[in-house]
Amino acid sequence: MKKCGLLGKTLGHSFSPQIHALLGDYEYLLYEKTEEELGEFLLHGEWDGLNVTIPYKQAVMPYCAEISPEARKIGSVNTLVRKNGAIYGYNTDIAGFEAMLDLAGTDAAGKKALVLGSGGASKTAVFALNKRGAELVVISRGGENNYSNLNKHADASLIVNATPVGMYPNTEDRPLDLSAFPRCAAALDLIYNPARTRFLLQAEELGMKGVNGLLMLVEQAAEASALFTGNSISRELRQSVYRKIAGQMQNIILIGMPGCGKTTVGRLIAEATGRELIDLDEAIEASAGRTIPEIFTSGGEEEFRRLETEEVRRAGKRSGLVIATGGGVVTREENYPLLHANGTIFFLDRDISVLPIDGRPLSASKGVNKLAAERMPLYEKWCDHKIIPASAEAAAQEIAALAGA
Repeated sequence: MKKCGLLGKTLGHSFSPQIHALLGDYEYLLYEKTEEELGEFLLHGEWDGLNVTIPYKQAVMPYCAEISPEARKIGSVNTLVRKNGAIYGYNTDIAGFEAMLDLAGTDAAGKKALVLGSGGASKTAVFALNKRGAELVVISRGGENNYSNLNKHADASLIVNATPVGMYPNTEDRPLDLSAFPRCAAALDLIYNPARTRFLLQAEELGMKGVNGLLMLVEQAAEASALFTGNSISRELRQSVYRKIAGQMQNIILIGMPGCGKTTVGRLIAEATGRELIDLDEAIEASAGRTIPEIFTSGGEEEFRRLETEEVRRAGKRSGLVIATGGGVVTREENYPLLHANGTIFFLDRDISVLPIDGRPLSASKGVNKLAAERMPLYEKWCDHKIIPASAEAAAQEIAALAGA
């Protein structure tokens, strides 16, 4: 069996092993190496094929007997293959980025495209966009085109974020305000964690097509896999792997009226899929050391909502969870991007006449009908899917299927 893997300095949690496990029959490991260890590993380590990530995409080039023309032109190698003792370098990120352009459905030819950032990821985007005939402008922190004179480029049709701004754990940052670009039709972000950066969330809000970097990750891995094995990867397999990994990364968010069964349905989904369930009400009580009725008694709804947003922020940054929210989570607009950044939102729309009020301070004080009048439009607005549960079991099965879990 071939021995392959990902080479980098600090790899942390990578989705590459899961992706390659679905693409081909070879071992795929994570190789964390210091600069001092790099040469020895490349020349004498036991490997047949490697993906290369920061900071070594340039550092590996002197070890290559041959480098593909595209990789040499960009000045970046992200895939190595050992053949007959010699090392060959390639850049499969180009094909990955081109797949993002195809998914965005944008014709770059003759259109102004802004690429944010001037690092290695930016060079890949610039190469691919030049290949497609775009009018390129690279935005950096210094230089002629920078963040202080973006108004010169308000006519841009496509904007690519090739910076780490907005990446986990700093998920509430964004590189610029997309509302300043009225002609922009598509926003591409090379970040894939979170699935929807603030950059992409604003693109969604403005009606632009948005694509994150997960497709690039999968497509470049498929190209690398073909180089490792000599076997081409079909379009069907690539799409299947992309859907599977995207489903694994996304949180499943349950919203709806108090007592509609979010925790029960969430528990069934968690049991069926092996995911962790976070019940936000339980998390609030654990953090505060008080029950929800006690929080309302001592600090009122305002204190509860503040504590709730803290837990939403904490859970929303993670991946692959089932999150059962409280009924009023939708009353704070700031909670929406925190949940939607890494989650698909499901609204459990249950008949309000059967909803319980015991242990639910607002249901008891305001009445279910008044709460429903306030919140139903928000549930409808926030949700990606509305579920009308025939039973908790049926709802759990439907949600898991829709989420690709």
